[in-house]
Amino acid sequence: MSVNYAAGLSPYADKGICGLPEVFDSPEELKAKVETLAQLIKESQYLVVHSGAGISTSTGIPDFRGPKGVWTLEEKGESPHFDTTFEDARPSVTHMALLGLQRAGCLKYLISQNVDGLHVRSGFPRDLLSELHGNMFVEECEKCGRQYVREKAIGVMGLKPTGRHCDVVRSRGLRACRGKLISTILDWEDALPDKDLNRAEEASRRADLALTLGTSLQIKPSGDLPLLTKRKGGKLAIVNLQPTKHDKHAHLRIHSYVDDVMKQLMDLLGLDIPKWEGPTLCESSKATATDVKPPRAVPEKKVKSEPTKEGRKRDTTALTDDRSVKEETGSVKRDRADSPVELKEEK
Repeated sequence: MSVNYAAGLSPYADKGICGLPEVFDSPEELKAKVETLAQLIKESQYLVVHSGAGISTSTGIPDFRGPKGVWTLEEKGESPHFDTTFEDARPSVTHMALLGLQRAGCLKYLISQNVDGLHVRSGFPRDLLSELHGNMFVEECEKCGRQYVREKAIGVMGLKPTGRHCDVVRSRGLRACRGKLISTILDWEDALPDKDLNRAEEASRRADLALTLGTSLQIKPSGDLPLLTKRKGGKLAIVNLQPTKHDKHAHLRIHSYVDDVMKQLMDLLGLDIPKWEGPTLCESSKATATDVKPPRAVPEKKVKSEPTKEGRKRDTTALTDDRSVKEETGSVKRDRADSPVELKEEK
């Protein structure tokens, strides 16, 4: 989600198709398409949103494969430009609109490839959110699975130790766990978190409408999750300026900035976009009224993860002769355990 994040990843040759041309709908086309989207959402019983780097570009954090994306410029031998840091970035209109949709009962689950932490910092309930590639502000105990949401970015990637230790006190007053804390940010070959991926798959199968925002859907397996909804008889709506891997499967395709789409959408639905009042942590959708701000602690009980039946390797896609995006098969190992969560001040 930023230059520092991209630079911290291991070298990887195939980063997907970068720099594809952007397309913009005319104002009349955009208006008609957003009206269609609003009607789809009104008719939906279980809406799932899939978010990508494109929803954070308006915050000053560059994307990866857009015209000015980190990897697009890297291919040209140029250095990307960004206008903020992870800590200073404020949730965009889209981030806050998604929170508004969730609070109104329209949005049932949110699946994100982003690591910038803006969904969590916007106050979106973590029990309705899968962050498939990790979160810059979250570290996890490799021993007991406890997670800590920090005020500042962890600064370590690839599931590596952060230098801190778990301070969870065991039952009956026994000594603290003291397990090593590791980052939750995945490198290219790291396993996806079991809990997040299992919940994302379950929600995608249950959904009758999948809405993708600001993603070209090139990274597997996250980019293929909307197809689970399609295969179960649901509809797919895509909002992105560049072509995506699954355009041919979409019931609706909108070419516009996501913030513009979400503003019009919320107006048509008669919903207000919540005002952001600083980083807020909400662990449970059932406790929205008691959202807290860092560094208060919010414990969560540890839950066993579902067993994984097959491995799947994280991968990108190829480009066809007509410059469209082509599907490829691949898989990602999944072996990380379920993770309870705690919000703590850095030590």
